[in-house]
Formats: sequence, structure tokens, C-alpha cells
Amino acid sequence: MAGVPLAWYLILSAILFALGIAGFLFRRNLITMFMSIELMLNAVNLSFVAFSYKFGRVDGQIFTFFVMVVAAAEAAVGLAIILAVFRTRKTLAVDEIDSLKY
Repeated sequence: MAGVPLAWYLILSAILFALGIAGFLFRRNLITMFMSIELMLNAVNLSFVAFSYKFGRVDGQIFTFFVMVVAAAEAAVGLAIILAVFRTRKTLAVDEIDSLKY
């Protein structure tokens, strides 16, 4: 019984990564940009796991674990920064936030 080909996983990963890039570049809201970065990280994780399964090695799964740890730390710090910016500026629009001076 044949499984799903590797190319399908890579195509899905490329689509997810492209959607993340598009969301980051075209949306001007900090939360949306933050979610787009997470989507790009998950697209890379999908590629790592697909290659790991295809070649029968655990290297890709270990890399995925480290990417997930970095994403969790980024989520904690990023959301704290977003909350601090929202409290001072009362907006999350990137165009309105030009300086963190005051």
C-alpha cells in the first residue's frame, strides 16, 4: 500500500509558506503579521517531518522540535511586546507605530 508522495507534502509546505509571506507583507496588523510568521515556521516544520519520514531518519523531527521551542519562546516574547505596544499606542496598525520612544 503506497502512502502520500513526498512531493504533495512539499507542495503543501510551499503553499503554506507562500501564504505566510503574503500575510506578512500585505497585512498591516501586528497580530496578523505574527500569525503569518508562525504559519511560515509550521510550513518549514512540515518539510522537515516529511523529509525525515521519507529518508527514515530522525534528524528532521529533532529540527522540528527545536523550531517549535523557538516558536514558543517567540510567541511569549512577541505577544508581550504586542501587548506593550497596544497599551501605549492604542493601535496595532504597523503604519501607526513608527517609534517606541514614548
